[in-house]
Amino acid sequence: MSSHTPALVVALKAITLALGGLISYLSYRAYRRTGAGPLWYLAVGFGVITLGSLVAGVFDQFLTNVGRGTALVIESGLTAVGFAIITYSLYTE
Repeated sequence: MSSHTPALVVALKAITLALGGLISYLSYRAYRRTGAGPLWYLAVGFGVITLGSLVAGVFDQFLTNVGRGTALVIESGLTAVGFAIITYSLYTE
């Protein structure tokens, strides 16, 4: 692993958090404006995915007694749940 890798991972996680938060916020605003239920699920789905990235980053950077494998499992699990919610938002009326 290169000495630049940890800084790169932190930078990419920050970008992921910013963009995921923005998508969640814009989806929520669209839901409030239109009242369309699927937009609520879309906002929640992206929020869960973003939360997974945040939690994994915190575990990886600050909780050193928790292994990277645990952080990866948590992130992957929340990503899967988030995508399931987004998929539901595409099929619901």
